[in-house]
Amino acid sequence: MALTVREGDNSVRFAVRVQPRASRSEIVGVHGDALKVRLSAPPVDGAANEALVELIAEVLGVSRRAVRIVSGETSRSKAVEVEGVAAAAVLRLAGL
Repeated sequence: MALTVREGDNSVRFAVRVQPRASRSEIVGVHGDALKVRLSAPPVDGAANEALVELIAEVLGVSRRAVRIVSGETSRSKAVEVEGVAAAAVLRLAGL
């Protein structure tokens, strides 16, 4: 299992697999080629998406505006783009 992180102009894009309604919000490793994230928020009215953006921004040390969900808004499998970080920072989150 390997997390795929694509670097662009001052941004990175990677896949995320979300598990909503967990006991706490945390990054737990890799699921296939995606970063696995547990979120305490329910998948209702965008609450899980907001929690995902907030968690990724916090752990990568960027503003919430720098994190975008580019696909999968209503799915557990999402693509996320983060501005201002390198691929190595994302790989560290996954423990790689």
